[in-house]
Amino acid sequence: MSNETGLDLDSLTPEIRELFQTDIKEYFYLMQLYNAAIKEVRTKLEILDEEFSVRYAHNPIHHMEYRLKNPRSILGKLKRKNLPIRVESMTEHLYDIAGVRVICNYIEDVYRVAQLLTSQDDITLVRCRDYIKTPKANGYRSLHLVVSIPIFLAERTAPVPVEVQIRTIAMDFWASLDHQLRYKSEELVPADLKERLRRCAETITALDNEMQAIYKELKEGLPKNE
Repeated sequence: MSNETGLDLDSLTPEIRELFQTDIKEYFYLMQLYNAAIKEVRTKLEILDEEFSVRYAHNPIHHMEYRLKNPRSILGKLKRKNLPIRVESMTEHLYDIAGVRVICNYIEDVYRVAQLLTSQDDITLVRCRDYIKTPKANGYRSLHLVVSIPIFLAERTAPVPVEVQIRTIAMDFWASLDHQLRYKSEELVPADLKERLRRCAETITALDNEMQAIYKELKEGLPKNE
């Protein structure tokens, strides 16, 4: 993931130009809104992590990544959903144009961060998909939230959706390698290797649970500061 928002106009294909119709400025305006929403969500998460560290001597967030969906990805998703190639389709039907990925240390941290974020007054939870409690068929695990956050502009306030993916370090490790393998050779991956990848996901889940248990036992056994 990256935070690049620039666009090389010379690189736009006719199809991508069609997405933006005749007004490319509209694209930049919308990307500015989505980028502002990412900044708002990141700031909220950073503040929550710092507060938790001070109060409980524990940082639930290991690190964060973020990105804006590029024009080709937007166009591809509109086509897969059989939606009109219009900017309006993008804003009305795509909720993952702005994305923040939160990598946590432990499984309990995943749900703690989600609860703290969605309980804030100006955050609206639009959608929650829990692929930790109910993993995908290939073994993928992560908590996916879509939240709406208000962006205050000069003349109005615009609610902007942001997809927030929250997962542990181990889940992120598996997902990153699985994505690389499938991106390079999706049609070439035989069934037995797909099954081995799924079993790897189960092994990583067992590791996550064991590390969580060890952490809790150590924490409970440490002497309290007088």
